[in-house]
Amino acid sequence: MAVRNRSDERRQQVIEAAVKEFAANGFHATSTGAIAKRAGISQPYIYALFPSKIELFLEVDRYVVDRIRRAFLDAARGKTTPGERLEAMGQAYMELLANRDEIRFQMQAHAAAGNPELAEPIRKEFTGLWEDVKRMSGASEDQVREFMAKGMLLNVVASLELADELG
Repeated sequence: MAVRNRSDERRQQVIEAAVKEFAANGFHATSTGAIAKRAGISQPYIYALFPSKIELFLEVDRYVVDRIRRAFLDAARGKTTPGERLEAMGQAYMELLANRDEIRFQMQAHAAAGNPELAEPIRKEFTGLWEDVKRMSGASEDQVREFMAKGMLLNVVASLELADELG
């Protein structure tokens, strides 16, 4: 994603800092002050970029899901069968697992969906990704369900750093 101006650059810095803070502490325990400090800006400037902590959290959720979506789209390009596309998308996801902050953020986002103000937008991002996987892969609903289930299991394995122990 190309950064167009200083404000866009600052927004991106805040999003990247927020990924780390929300991943480590969740929605409720993360302060905008901690995000501002990590981003190297003042706390009031966060509110110039994002109207609220909720909007910032939802923007981070969109950012993380969009990175997954783009990785899947790039991976599926040029593959001819649903199985080949899902395999390539799975490999692309394995590469994304290296960013544990984004994986942990996903886990925090799902937990934060208990907040009524966050529930529907987070649900919409997840179901949108599900539909995109189905559309991009051409796979059946059962194949997509299995693919997404494996992805959720991989999130837990990566988040808990269990890859070496589980083989």
